[in-house]
Amino acid sequence: MSDSASTVLSERGFRDALGFFATGVAIITAQVGDEKLGATVSSFNSVSLNPPLVLFSLTRTSFGIDKWKAASAFAISILDEEQISISNRFARAGGNKWSGLDVRHAGNGAPLPPGAIVHFEGRPYAVYDGGDHEIFVCEVTGYHIHHLKRQPLVFYSGKYRHLDRHDADQGPPLDNSWLHGW
Repeated sequence: MSDSASTVLSERGFRDALGFFATGVAIITAQVGDEKLGATVSSFNSVSLNPPLVLFSLTRTSFGIDKWKAASAFAISILDEEQISISNRFARAGGNKWSGLDVRHAGNGAPLPPGAIVHFEGRPYAVYDGGDHEIFVCEVTGYHIHHLKRQPLVFYSGKYRHLDRHDADQGPPLDNSWLHGW
């Protein structure tokens, strides 16, 4: 007997089903005028190596979506497993997410939250209609690896998770270089 289930498509059910795809957690940042923007996302992904492109999406009802679309530079900071509190801080709508933080800036001027494993710097490449989201594609202009030995924060089935350290060194077979679409 299988433990699988099939259901009628509903928004909540679809969201729950998507939650079975484990993702990393990132904070997207930008600065428009004097205002610093920041949002936690699990929708960050690579798109292309040449040119170097990545994407993230934000809901159309995001606070300040027009400011996000006006940004000329972005930073994408990948969080480590100890950064749940900063992930939650930037996941909330409104408020001053930057209050009390030691704010540094990427080479492109985008603000950086503290402690990320790596951050990518980029500029807008394209924005696409993604239904109830806007899909932002960015051209990566640089990146900086801050912490080689930290484990990433993972989001799975609506909860933060940690990687099993015993599996951390297992990679795909050497003869399958296209496993990740590259």
